[in-house]
Amino acid sequence: MITKNLQHIKASLPEHVTLVAVSKTKPVVDLQEAYNAGQRIFGENKIQEMAEKFDVLPKDIKWHMIGHLQSNKVKYMAHFVDLIHGVDKLKTLKEINKQAKKHNRIINCLLQAKIAKEETKFGLSFEEIESILQSNDLTTLENIKIVGFMGMATFTENQEQLQEEFLLLKNFFQKHKTANKSANCELTILSMGMSADYNLAIENGSTMVRVGSSIFGNRNYN
Repeated sequence: MITKNLQHIKASLPEHVTLVAVSKTKPVVDLQEAYNAGQRIFGENKIQEMAEKFDVLPKDIKWHMIGHLQSNKVKYMAHFVDLIHGVDKLKTLKEINKQAKKHNRIINCLLQAKIAKEETKFGLSFEEIESILQSNDLTTLENIKIVGFMGMATFTENQEQLQEEFLLLKNFFQKHKTANKSANCELTILSMGMSADYNLAIENGSTMVRVGSSIFGNRNYN
């Protein structure tokens, strides 16, 4: 079923959209099936779980950290993580840079924008993102690269509200895409959309979608 689901989703995606298979809570055997079906990018929200899967699965997998990030845990994934989706503090960028330097790596990061109406969602205001992009501190961080923005829409079935939130971030992304190019900042990725709303997100500018339940089935709670 995983293979069939994956093939169906991939066939429906435009060429410019990257699929992140959200594999959090799923057993290694499920990830291996998705890998055998051609998937190479997996998203996890717990660093320890991701590190354990990294140890046993093929090394050409690109691991994305998609959960809320605690600075003190960056060190456990700095040697292998490919992209961190949810950066919402300059302090966190500094810690990622510090840990990446230890491994002589450059770690790609997305700044998480708060576009949802829900108070429980993490993220930066557009003003806070601009402040980071214009910060003198950012120019000193040689071991990170800001490659785009990530946003999580409100958990709602209201399509107009979802579209409004996606468009808001798309327009902000487009505004800064060409204006903020530097050695450690080149905005090419707009990560929006999950299983329930990724088609709408793509229609409204997303270039990367995070799909879990539509591939692996409902989440396992443990």
